[in-house]
Amino acid sequence: MSQKILILNALVVNEGKITPADVFIKDGFIEQIGNNLSHLKTTKVIDATGKYLLPGVIDDQVHFREPGLTHKASIATEARAAVAGGTTSFMEMPNTVPNALTQALLEDKYQIAAKTSVANYSFFMGASNDNYDEAMKTDTKNICGLKIFMGSSTGNMLVDDKSVLTKIFSNFPSLIATHCEDEATVKANLAKYKEQYGDNLPHDVHAIIRNEEACYKSSSMAVELAKKHGTRLHILHISTADEISLFSNALFTKEKPKNITSEVCVHHLWFDADDYKTLGNQIKCNPAIKHGHREKLLQALIDDHFDVVATDHAPHTWEEKQQSYWQAPAGLPLVQHSLNVMLEFHKQGKISLEKIAQKMAHSVADCFEINRRGYIREGYWADLVLVDLSEKTLVTKDTLYAKCGWSPFEGTEFSSKITHTIVSGKIAFNNGKFDEINKGQRLTFER
Repeated sequence: MSQKILILNALVVNEGKITPADVFIKDGFIEQIGNNLSHLKTTKVIDATGKYLLPGVIDDQVHFREPGLTHKASIATEARAAVAGGTTSFMEMPNTVPNALTQALLEDKYQIAAKTSVANYSFFMGASNDNYDEAMKTDTKNICGLKIFMGSSTGNMLVDDKSVLTKIFSNFPSLIATHCEDEATVKANLAKYKEQYGDNLPHDVHAIIRNEEACYKSSSMAVELAKKHGTRLHILHISTADEISLFSNALFTKEKPKNITSEVCVHHLWFDADDYKTLGNQIKCNPAIKHGHREKLLQALIDDHFDVVATDHAPHTWEEKQQSYWQAPAGLPLVQHSLNVMLEFHKQGKISLEKIAQKMAHSVADCFEINRRGYIREGYWADLVLVDLSEKTLVTKDTLYAKCGWSPFEGTEFSSKITHTIVSGKIAFNNGKFDEINKGQRLTFER
C-alpha cells in the first residue's frame, strides 16, 4: 500500500528562500509543492503551522562503530540518534574493525545498514599504504568516496607513504575525503609534552599537541597534490583559521563545481579550548578543538570557504572517556544535536536558516553528487525535517539516543525542537517516537 503524507502550512526553507507552502509526499518522493493542497487524498496529515520545513540534514562524516566496536555504538542505535536530530542521511567512515579496506568488508557494512538503519546511508571505502588495487575497484556510483587518513587513525589506515598518496591522488576517479594532520608534527609534540608533564597532562594541552601547524602542513599538502593531479578532494573537519586561505570562497553548485571542497564540524564551531577545563576528555577529538578559532571558522562557513557542516560523530563509552588523557580515546557523540547547534547560531543572529539548509543539505548533495536528495523539489526523495523555533530542547541523559549514553551538550538548552523527520518518504521520527519498521535507503550518486 502506498504511503501518502501531506504537510500543511509549513515555512519551507529551500534554495535561498523561505516560502509558505504545503508539501505532498507519495511513494517516497515529493509529488507536489504548492498552496491549498488540503484537498489531496492522503494517509497522514502533518499540520506544520508556525514551523519550518528544511531538507533533511546529510552528515558526510560519522563513525557508527559497526562492525567490531559495538560496545560503543551500532548502525541501528546511531541512526536513531541521527533521525531524532533531523539527519536523514549519513556517510560513515571505514575505521571500523576490521577496517573497510576491501570491497567485501565494505559491502558487509551495507548489508548491516539495509537491515537496521532508519536513516539513509553510504559508507566510505578505506585507503591504506597497501590496498591500492582494492581501492581502485570502488563503484563510485554506489559509494560516497574514498577516505584517506593523512594523520592518526586506528588499525592499518594511516597513509603516510608519499608515493602511495601520489598514486591514489593521480588515479582515483572520484571524490577523495581526507583527515589532515601531520603525523611527524604530532609525534614530536607528544614526546615534548610527555617529557614535560609525565602522566599529569592538562587536557587543554591536546590543542597544542595537535596544533595549527600539524593541521595546515597536512591540509596544504593535500591541496597541493589535488591541484597537481586534478583530484576531486574533500578535506574533512577543518579546525583552524590558518587553513581558510586554502579554499576558494566560490559557492559549489552542480553548474559550477570545485575540485577542492571542505567541511567544518559543529564541535569546532561550538566549543573552544577553554572548555577543556570543565569537559576534559569529553571534548578530546582529532583534530583538536583549539584556542580562538571558532568565530573565524563560522565566518568562513558563511563566506563559503567551507562547503559542508558535519559532526564527525565518534562515540566512546563513558568509562573509556574517564581514563587519563593518554588513554582516553578521541571523539565526541554529536549527531543528535548538530541541527540544534546550527539553529542556535541562527537564534543568535549569526547565520540564516537559508544558509543552514545550504551547508547541511544542498551543498552536501552537490559536493557528493547525490542522486535526487538534499533539496525540497518535486521529483526528489522526501528527506525532510520539521523544526519548531518556539520550543526548546534540554539535553539530558534521558533524552539521548546514542548508545554511549552521554553527550558534551548535557545541560544545554537549545532554542529549537526537531518535531518530525521524514526519511525517503516515511515518518522516521515524530515527537520522540520512532518508526523502525521502515528502513532508510542506500544513497546513489550521479557520477
